[in-house]
Amino acid sequence: MLKSSNPILFFAFILLLAGLFVLDICSGSVWLLSDGLWSRGEGLTALGQQLFVNLRLPRAITAILAGAALSVSGLMMQTLFRNPLAGPYILGVSSGAGLGVALVTMASTMTGLRLLAMGQVAVATAAVLGALAVLLLVVSLLIVGMMIGSIAGALVNLIQNFANPDALKLFIVWTLGSLSSVGWTELTILAVTMLVGAILVLCLVKPLNGLLLGENYARALGVNVEHTRTLIVIATCLLAGGITAFCGPIAFVGVAVPHIARGIFRTSNHRITAAASALVGANLLLVCDILCNAFTYPLPISTMSALFGAPIIIWIIVRK
Repeated sequence: MLKSSNPILFFAFILLLAGLFVLDICSGSVWLLSDGLWSRGEGLTALGQQLFVNLRLPRAITAILAGAALSVSGLMMQTLFRNPLAGPYILGVSSGAGLGVALVTMASTMTGLRLLAMGQVAVATAAVLGALAVLLLVVSLLIVGMMIGSIAGALVNLIQNFANPDALKLFIVWTLGSLSSVGWTELTILAVTMLVGAILVLCLVKPLNGLLLGENYARALGVNVEHTRTLIVIATCLLAGGITAFCGPIAFVGVAVPHIARGIFRTSNHRITAAASALVGANLLLVCDILCNAFTYPLPISTMSALFGAPIIIWIIVRK
């Protein structure tokens, strides 16, 4: 049962999310409420409408989806591996997704397959499959799991060495991480992927609570550990892989936010922490996006998320 303070906390974070969402839409190199974008009695000008509909609104929605998806993915990874430092970025899931994107954007042009012509569906599929391949290896070989991401990174470097300049430039821009590159077409694909992943997470709440006690206790409670592990892998690949495909690697959010959520809501019950992690992660990435776009030349989103997340990871390591 929810603690008495939890509904208030959830309501507070939802209000904060709404406020940050509006602020993120308005903020950027050009303030959306500036006089130059408004016509008296007619609302937004054509330029203002273009800026709002095709850039600011999808960017803000993407920030919410990315923050929530990466945070919930990190929560599931930490429960599955019983490791407070587990997360999609650290365990190499993002590297696997990056390898998939590299194969589509660079290797396809080298081999003449031209998979990039298939559009964003090919990029998203490759990212999810790359994340799945790495995560399956990590689950099977936990002792050397973190090295799998390094191997994927080495393969990406190898592909970069032989890629043509145009494809290489496209991939380098992607690795910096950005929410502004997501338009409505990409956002539709991303939303569908996130929805499927979210449904899987809802189905996993009780098994995840069982895994908190250890696999033997979970089995005693009737949890099918192997089935649960498979669903966690699939959900993580959809959530983290889908976000990485369109936004690039976003570091530390998946590792740091679950700890923040558990600390604020003071519970390990996944019925609460999954929703809390999604809310906290969405708020955090909106803040990061607002700060990134406060500069004349916007910063990569991964730079700002690292500035928030890395100190929390250091605190966890020191504390343990």
